[in-house]
Amino acid sequence: MDAVSDAPKAAGARRLIISIVGARPQFIKMAPVSRAVRRYFRELIIHTGQHYDREMSAVFFGELKIPTPDFDLGVGSGTHGAQTGEMLARIEKVLLDQKPDWVLVYGDTNSTLAGALAAAKLQIPVAHVEAGLRSFNRAMPEEINRVVTDHLSASLFCPTPVAQKNLAREGITRGVHHVGDVMAGLLLENTARAETQSKILARLSLKRGAYLLATVHRPANTDAPDALARILDAFAALDEIIVCPIHPRTRKALQTWNLRAPENVRLVDPVSYLDMLMLEKNARMILTDSGGVQKEAFFFQVPCITLRDESEWVETFESGFNTLVGADRRKFLSAVERLDKIRTKVASKPQGLALFGNGKASARIARILARRWR
Repeated sequence: MDAVSDAPKAAGARRLIISIVGARPQFIKMAPVSRAVRRYFRELIIHTGQHYDREMSAVFFGELKIPTPDFDLGVGSGTHGAQTGEMLARIEKVLLDQKPDWVLVYGDTNSTLAGALAAAKLQIPVAHVEAGLRSFNRAMPEEINRVVTDHLSASLFCPTPVAQKNLAREGITRGVHHVGDVMAGLLLENTARAETQSKILARLSLKRGAYLLATVHRPANTDAPDALARILDAFAALDEIIVCPIHPRTRKALQTWNLRAPENVRLVDPVSYLDMLMLEKNARMILTDSGGVQKEAFFFQVPCITLRDESEWVETFESGFNTLVGADRRKFLSAVERLDKIRTKVASKPQGLALFGNGKASARIARILARRWR
């Protein structure tokens, strides 16, 4: 695949790709891919509106220099069925009007599934970035979205060899490409920029290596009051500052279940991408139920405790820098103690990137799609 020329082709430039995103992790993944794709294709962007707060949406488009969405569907929140159904209807209307040659979807959200379904039913080829990830837990809505999207896709871009093997076990071998992780390139590109532009540490009066960073937003934790209460109780057992950029779903859950964050937990509004990189890179430890944050912790070689019972990023556990504890207080405290013992200094250059490619995944994706039209 790397033998394909980097030079844009006139024929490819006339082809149309529609990229569909709706949530914070997808904006981050789209940033480098969009730049690469536009060297070969025309691109239109559909924003479903799944994340509609400025802190969860618009700020990322500005900071990462992502083109303004051509279509903002404004779907907003709702139950899985209602949200996905509304997205499906609105995306279909755009696709019928624009008649793209490809539809590009990212990750595992309801926006991903709705985009893939709408395109597949209209016989428009689907390309899936971050294909092949599996937690093997069908109780997770994200797992359903991943599996269905992969089986609908014509081009599947895998971040790791494990993801490629997962697809092969399901009988998916055609159109599968191991390209590396698009977030690795973006992190390499923006870490130095974050160091000079982000003021988050000063704004929150944080010292490097003297705080923990937490993110909690998965339905398994926020929709279950007992699980969320156990996580907060585990946080309270640590005698140190825990900074927690709070997801709107989590804020609502705290209010709904009448729960309060412990005194050592500092709830802050959602932060920008560059601010998040700085918080991750300089944390003593990361506590999260986010797949993307697990991976970024691994990139920076910051010890990570995953507040889930399984993870799609199995590669991050082999080094011992990531561990699964679910919402179990005992497992959590045991993991903190163990990870304290293996903590190493973070190097100036992230050491965890090799496993996820050399930072050129986005260019590979664009070249592969362009080659399909030769």
